[in-house]
Amino acid sequence: MRAAESSGPAAASAAGGSDAAERPLPAILLVLLAMFLFTTTDGAAKYLAADMPPQQIIWVRYGVIVLILLPIIWRRRGEGLLRTGMPLQHVLRGLLLMVSGTIFIIALESLPLETATAIGFVSPFYVTALSIPLLGEKVGARRWAAVGVGFLGVLVILRPGGEAFQWAMLLPLTSSFCWALGLIITRRMRGSERALTILVYSSLVGWIASAPLALPVWRAPSGLEWSLLLLVGTFNALAQYLVIRAFMMASASLLAPFSYSTILWAVLIAAAVFGTLPDRPTVAGALVLVAAGLYVWHRERVRTAPATVPNAALSEAAEGEVKGA
Repeated sequence: MRAAESSGPAAASAAGGSDAAERPLPAILLVLLAMFLFTTTDGAAKYLAADMPPQQIIWVRYGVIVLILLPIIWRRRGEGLLRTGMPLQHVLRGLLLMVSGTIFIIALESLPLETATAIGFVSPFYVTALSIPLLGEKVGARRWAAVGVGFLGVLVILRPGGEAFQWAMLLPLTSSFCWALGLIITRRMRGSERALTILVYSSLVGWIASAPLALPVWRAPSGLEWSLLLLVGTFNALAQYLVIRAFMMASASLLAPFSYSTILWAVLIAAAVFGTLPDRPTVAGALVLVAAGLYVWHRERVRTAPATVPNAALSEAAEGEVKGA
């Protein structure tokens, strides 16, 4: 789920660099586990969305994360954890990620998990395109070509005008756009804000902003639904922690490609829980998206720029924090 981002298919640009005490294998395993947990929360959200408003799912998810963070905030109250010079950016980022997560869950009501996840891989291409007007970055012809190929992969999955096309397929595109804007804001924050500060404000803003949307449509969850709601929030928080730990152990340039394991987890979870498998165009489009995304990551790595990966807003900030930002 778009992280808590959020998440997001968040999710989601991590600073490059190396650590003198790198532990690549444990770091890779942590990223794979984190991506599995993120995808598990998406699967649980899809199951819940069949009978529960997406706004309620998002609000409870943020609420669980806030409850997990409260002891940390209290224990570190003397460190100025809530002190920030960028309050508006925190609010805007939190709102964008909350909207991204809500839209993605709405999409899961109608789309197979693996299809929504595959479409969500468009985020890195949005980030590349938006980095020009919003960050003043320069994008060369090869990266532009990769972006074009990536959007071609999206068209292969969507098949507009065909029988398989659903209007709900446009929702992950919108969700990914909001997620990409959130990543752009995170890039602007890097070097100024600590990872935990970003997480705290993102969670608080998401929880407060989603309350007016959730409370009017609230319905009492069953025991099973409460269990799944708590799982969604807890797994999401745990996954973000694992991402931070992984990026403390190894460089982003090593770990970035393993974020694409979300599509494998999505296929396995969808098959096991919902009995669905991706059709050939979805597989082909997803492969094109992953290949193009990896090429964009490679070009950014060559340029020593941040590598764009799903669910990496926190890992980007974490990398900066580890380096003393």
